[in-house]
Amino acid sequence: MDSFVKRYLNKLKKRASVSDICPPPLLPLTKEGIKPGTENDRLGLVRDTMFQNHLILKPELGRTRRRCAKIPGSDFVYGITLRGTDGGVPEAIGHWKVMPPTVLKKKEMPKNFIAMNYKGIKAGLFTAREHYLYRQHHDVRCKEAESDRFPKDPPRLPGAMTYGRPFRPSTPIIDVLQHKFGDQWVEEHQKPQIMIKEKQHQRKRRGKTYDTRTVMLRKYQIPMKMDPLWHMPQFRKTAPHLDTFPSQKDRVNAFKAQQIEAPVRRGQLAQGIYTH
Repeated sequence: MDSFVKRYLNKLKKRASVSDICPPPLLPLTKEGIKPGTENDRLGLVRDTMFQNHLILKPELGRTRRRCAKIPGSDFVYGITLRGTDGGVPEAIGHWKVMPPTVLKKKEMPKNFIAMNYKGIKAGLFTAREHYLYRQHHDVRCKEAESDRFPKDPPRLPGAMTYGRPFRPSTPIIDVLQHKFGDQWVEEHQKPQIMIKEKQHQRKRRGKTYDTRTVMLRKYQIPMKMDPLWHMPQFRKTAPHLDTFPSQKDRVNAFKAQQIEAPVRRGQLAQGIYTH
């Protein structure tokens, strides 16, 4: 029992090192590290360069995949070494570095030639040489425009003002369910076609030709009086014994219907079955 407790306490005292948590990467495989019967065992001539290509190298069972890259030794430092040039902590503690104040140079305003020319004329100068000498001794500069300077008091903005862009309004779900956006898109794409049709119709109206009197007389057909059917003299005054139409109006309508349907009926009298 005591031996078991000792072993348990030794396990608690022993801490996991960095190498246990993060084991070092596997070194590139060589001929000496290959054992017979392993995954990378080869027949014939074997070279170390065969194990430096990770596409040819086969993965080993129970091990991480090798990348075939030569890793530098433990004394190698990864990254960039930064060497301080400002003196480091001793210089920072030794004195207090104060930033020099920035000196704003006064902006030189351009010359006001209009005012200098006006004063030169009032002084009685007329030639270019006299004006040039007058400007050398009487220099007049333009005044700074008030609009170029920022006002002393900044503009007062309302307290409830919100900076930034306003958010997009939400899409009403009723318009989505009714396919309103699709109908609107169709209407917008149909508008150009409707406008084109209207323009074509207007062109047709403008280009419409009217018939002259000669054309109308040429198309006019003189009405011809239809002669009554011929009857035998002995039957002219004889009335029909059978009349299947209720009235003369129904009779006329029936004959008109027969004339309209005559082209699509069979038979010499066009009273047979329909052709179509």
